[in-house]
Amino acid sequence: MPPEQCVTMPVLWCSISSHGFGHAAQVVPVLNALGRLVSGLTVILRTHVSPSFFRSRLHIPWSLSAAEQDVGCVQQGPLYIDAHGTWSAYRHFHEGWKAKVEAEAQAIRAVKPDLILSDISYLAVEAGTRAGIPSVGFGSLSWDRVLELYLESGRGEQVALLQQIRGSYGTAELMIRLAPGLPMTAFPSVVDVGPIAELVAPDVARLREAIGFRPPERIVLVAFGGIPLEALPFDALEHLEGYRFIVYGPVPENCERVRSAESLPMAFRTVLASADIIMTKPGYSTIVEAVAYRTPVVYVRRYNFADETVLVEYLNRYGAGIELSADDFEKGNWRQALNTASGKNMAATPPDSGTAEAAAILASRILR
Repeated sequence: MPPEQCVTMPVLWCSISSHGFGHAAQVVPVLNALGRLVSGLTVILRTHVSPSFFRSRLHIPWSLSAAEQDVGCVQQGPLYIDAHGTWSAYRHFHEGWKAKVEAEAQAIRAVKPDLILSDISYLAVEAGTRAGIPSVGFGSLSWDRVLELYLESGRGEQVALLQQIRGSYGTAELMIRLAPGLPMTAFPSVVDVGPIAELVAPDVARLREAIGFRPPERIVLVAFGGIPLEALPFDALEHLEGYRFIVYGPVPENCERVRSAESLPMAFRTVLASADIIMTKPGYSTIVEAVAYRTPVVYVRRYNFADETVLVEYLNRYGAGIELSADDFEKGNWRQALNTASGKNMAATPPDSGTAEAAAILASRILR
């Protein structure tokens, strides 16, 4: 009899930024689609995102390898970016850079993956290249584009750090840029795909029952991503007749119009799909999903985050958005924005999803 052949199952090393949950939310739908194209695929999630995020979302075999992949931005709550603290964190992250890249490369060699997918760590891209594994970037932004906004005049070390980041990105085989996304000139090759979102069926009746909804009230989901809000104007919200609010975090006991999302018997994705209005900062996953669900959005801008403008443009082109100033948000002056959002109609049909296209690109590289 011929000797038995050893069959090696394909492995994807997936580096995911833990700056909020948006990067993980972009990756998961594509990984699920990729698993349907590549038989026996296993994914190594290299990230500090909690495994609880993936348990109900990722439907292919995976394991978590916890490690810091990038800095992102240093923030004080979801609306305020600390530029000085961000540069300080990057300087610390880049200390002993060559040794850090080599250590990451050794971790990759130990697994022997078929491909590196990075959203959007330049450490993973450079380490994968050093380990001899092809690296593909994935996402709607890159950290060099984010940091450009915080450059200080005369700070040559900041320019040098940016150049190092771009050099790392430049070792990637390919960048899969999601719509709506920023131009990313650091990558030698870029391919564009449609927006990425994993939608679920709404359950409006169950949500209304859970929060004590009374017609003709409207349900507002206040969701600012994976970085929690430090405070909310609960007293003002109690006086906003006609609306009920779902927020993340503790809620004072005397609140009737505000419910904590954690107290509801529903997953976040179902709540988002079932709300009448979403109040948020312009973040990729929330904006793309709101447009897909045809749900109006009241948004609070930061004005110093790189992809904010393209997300607002996308929302206003295909969805329905109303801006609320940070000052009015903090003071609870929400009624005018909410009333306007309630009467908004969707602008146009959004582009087709890029999930299948992105998965096909990755499958072609794993199976070649």
